[in-house]
Amino acid sequence: MLVLALSGWQLGLLGSAICFIAFALIVAIVVPRSKPEFPGRYLGWFVAVAIVFFVGQMTAVFLLANYGEGEAVAAQTTTTAPSTTTTTSPTTTSPTTTTSSTTTPATTTTPTTSPGTTTTAAAGGQGDPVQGRKLFLSEPCAGCHTLKDAGSTGTVGPNLDQLKPPYAKVVTQVTNGGAIMPSFKSQLTSQQIADIAAYVSSVAGK
Repeated sequence: MLVLALSGWQLGLLGSAICFIAFALIVAIVVPRSKPEFPGRYLGWFVAVAIVFFVGQMTAVFLLANYGEGEAVAAQTTTTAPSTTTTTSPTTTSPTTTTSSTTTPATTTTPTTSPGTTTTAAAGGQGDPVQGRKLFLSEPCAGCHTLKDAGSTGTVGPNLDQLKPPYAKVVTQVTNGGAIMPSFKSQLTSQQIADIAAYVSSVAGK
């Protein structure tokens, strides 16, 4: 039942691991019982086959796991829009007094960035992209992902400039992790995660 629940890329990763483990067990336990001198004159062939298995296993880990992480992020197609709560204060009017209402325009604050930085404030005050950029560079994010604005070229995780994840997807992925990406909810506060999400969603692909 567990095998049936795995996706295609997970089955491929499991299959390559089983082949590598089976080869190791056979040459370490089974073959020496019948041929104690093994590998003997076949040492060259044995080393070559071992290298092929090792390279195949590592390639499967990087390619299939990377594909699985991108698939997990792409599967989250629902974007959660920030909710807006409007509070209306009742107006009290006396018989002899006329009350006039004064509307104060909303103020939008754009964070100041250093020259060469293209970050803009996230809608609804979801996070601070300026702080998010600092966190992105100080945490493992830059080492695993490619993001032009941050100058990072990591290849372990998906290319964020190509993926262009929205704010909600970044929050979910950083909080819960996925595929080979670990969860960061025990290392980062909810505000720090919101800052990273605000930064990535505002600059990815730009």
